[in-house]
Amino acid sequence: MLLMLFTFIAFFAAASPRLSDDVHCDLEYTALKKNIRELENKLLIGAWRLTHLRAHRHFKTPSGTQPITKPNVTDNEHETENLPKLPTTAGSIIVYDRDCSQLFDRLRPVSGFYRIKPKPSVEPFLVYCDMEDGGGWTVIQKRRNGRVDFNREWADYKDGFGNFKLRNDEFWLGNDHIHSLLGDENLMKIDLMDWNGDNTFALYENFRISDEKDKYRLHFGLYSGKAGDALSGGAGMVQQWSASHSGMQFSTKDQDNDRYLQGSCASENNGGWWFNRCHAANLNGKFYRKGEYKAKSDNGVVWATWKGFWYSLRHTTMKVRPRLFLDSLGSGAGPEE
Repeated sequence: MLLMLFTFIAFFAAASPRLSDDVHCDLEYTALKKNIRELENKLLIGAWRLTHLRAHRHFKTPSGTQPITKPNVTDNEHETENLPKLPTTAGSIIVYDRDCSQLFDRLRPVSGFYRIKPKPSVEPFLVYCDMEDGGGWTVIQKRRNGRVDFNREWADYKDGFGNFKLRNDEFWLGNDHIHSLLGDENLMKIDLMDWNGDNTFALYENFRISDEKDKYRLHFGLYSGKAGDALSGGAGMVQQWSASHSGMQFSTKDQDNDRYLQGSCASENNGGWWFNRCHAANLNGKFYRKGEYKAKSDNGVVWATWKGFWYSLRHTTMKVRPRLFLDSLGSGAGPEE
């Protein structure tokens, strides 16, 4: 019996170093796999950032040299077809930020296109972040040059459309994305410019829309600013009853959800919007160069409380961030225009 016990002890003593070595190797292998994954993620993010910087001309050129561009090409027309494309759909790139305000607080980056993830249940998507004007603005709409047709159907407005490459590209972010982005405590700023270069703005608290089941119904709170409260319809009770956009569902030329019984506001006004019967504001209307226009209906890019119904604006931007966000100017509302 003692002989068997001694034999067992001798065998276990001989085997113990091998078992210890195996456990040690497993731990090293697990740690190595973790390090490799972390390096792969860093490499992937670094490659995407490099692509973004190249595509948007954020590299500084050496002293005494000039950026290489093709002759007779404006800033809005730099060719980027030979550059790697920015990601426009969900991928394996890690996204930390729910919106541009969180990105601003974390990194203080320059204005440009970045991927955000407003909610855990949605896939990351590409947005333009305005890091000027105090910083932290997520842009949902931009009009600049009339190159993008905004007279689109429901599916286009649902998913979003336009160009997401250059600073001055025009786009609509998409109603699904806008719904997921806008919470109850936000501030919407609408920047407007006429064809003389004059600027103004409107601010709305708690700007939000419902989901597609409710046809992306519009809600907003208190107005402030200099452009006038066009979303509420204007000053008079009759105008507010017929043209207020508060509580209106979204309409497009193939889905009429307005209160105009004699026709379709979206069809008449050449763009999807929260029409009543029909509007005092329509920033998705037809782009008319030089502003003043004549048509069967007031179908331009309109903010009636500033320039009236028959003046089509040159630049518009709709952008949002948390209402209590303290911007880089310390004001919470951006600079005075």
